[in-house]
Amino acid sequence: METVLSGIRPTGNLHLGNYYGAVTSFVKLQDIYRCFFFIADWHSLTTHPTPDNIQRSARTILAEYMACGLDPEKSTIYVQSDVPEVAELYLYLNMNAYLGELGRVTSFKEKARKQPDNVNAGLLTYPTLMTADIIIHKANKVPVGKDQEQNMEMARKFARRFNQMYKVDFFPEPESFSLSKDGGIKIPGLDGSGKMGKSDDNCIFLCDEPSVIRKKVMKAVTDAGPQAPNSEKPEVIQNLFTLLKIVSTKDTYDYFNDKWNDCSLLYGELKKKLAEDIIAVTAPIRERIKEYSSNTELLEKVARRGAEKGRESASKTLREVREIIGFKVY
Repeated sequence: METVLSGIRPTGNLHLGNYYGAVTSFVKLQDIYRCFFFIADWHSLTTHPTPDNIQRSARTILAEYMACGLDPEKSTIYVQSDVPEVAELYLYLNMNAYLGELGRVTSFKEKARKQPDNVNAGLLTYPTLMTADIIIHKANKVPVGKDQEQNMEMARKFARRFNQMYKVDFFPEPESFSLSKDGGIKIPGLDGSGKMGKSDDNCIFLCDEPSVIRKKVMKAVTDAGPQAPNSEKPEVIQNLFTLLKIVSTKDTYDYFNDKWNDCSLLYGELKKKLAEDIIAVTAPIRERIKEYSSNTELLEKVARRGAEKGRESASKTLREVREIIGFKVY
């Protein structure tokens, strides 16, 4: 059985973009593949070096993962820092990664521009830690977006380089992966800027209360309205229709699309309906989030079991890596 791995940083709650863009696929994947889903708390330090409460944040994501349908009986769900073998493999990979190639990575250059006072070594070596996360479990498939494709190419390069340097056929070269042919659902934000992110004015969190969802949707960016029949929708309006298509019925979508085409669309009516349909979708998830979040004993049990399963897989790989390189095997 092939292995799938994916991770998310605990720097905020899950939102609709995470849910439709990734987590719904994870739920399906766990019935088909050997799956590892981890909470990337080490990765979060590259941009949030002094987290308020990183353990609490990790447990929040764990509760939300489970509320969305990830099953710790089917998948290995763990916190990255609970599997220290990853850090040792990260060290070995860094010894064979070169400054020039790391400095050319687009995501590094973008983050360096955004945080010029915190261009840290972890930011530079993000691709090697990502590679260690993947190949420590010999994962074959990694569900990622297009923004991570260069890092995936680096992961393949580092896996291939290890094999070539030590003359072994040990690590598989992981491939980017999506259940859908178009690469997955892209969820737009509410501020008209494109992809949904974690800023309050741009996203709907799965834990948001109905009143909060209504307020956010009603503040979503729009324009002056349709100016000619059957005209192309501007991006900010297409964003709302994209959300509508995902959370509403086809009849609802067609109703508002017809209103746009005959220039009778009222944005207030559209937003009110969109908000209510988002509330209907998120309500059962929100209730499960509350249930899991209040059960700290269960969360600790799931985290411990995930760490045990993660370490069982990782330690086997690391023992073989140490033997291949020539170190003492513990």
